[in-house]
Amino acid sequence: MKLASAEADEIVAACQKAGAALGKALSIAVVDAGGFLLVVKRSDGARPLTPNIAIAKAYSSAVMERPTKMLKAWAESNPGFFASLSTMGAQPIVATEGGVTIKRDGEILGGLGISGGTGDEDQQVCDEVLGTLGYELQFAAWGGARKDG
Repeated sequence: MKLASAEADEIVAACQKAGAALGKALSIAVVDAGGFLLVVKRSDGARPLTPNIAIAKAYSSAVMERPTKMLKAWAESNPGFFASLSTMGAQPIVATEGGVTIKRDGEILGGLGISGGTGDEDQQVCDEVLGTLGYELQFAAWGGARKDG
């Protein structure tokens, strides 16, 4: 199963609408399961660096197969290794709120990254939009990681 271009566009449009409801100018990125960019959209008024941050969040959540907030405990427990890991891919690997793995029927389809609000706002939009569109939001904790991410 692959994430269709129309699905990526639907996710981005819903995220833009949710961002506008919060009064936030967001940048939204969607990548496929391999971390390759499908779409990136910078809302009017979004800060210039936000598209790059959104892409890194989307990439991280896809290739690490977990939401980026779940990577925080790992990054904190082994900062040297995580710093090295963060430079190995086509994009930086980040451990923060606002990047969520796109998963349906147990299969990883890609990643969604949002930047422009606070970390909590970025995460809220990711979770609300993906949940509303029927994607899964439950991910098993990695060994040594806390259950809450």
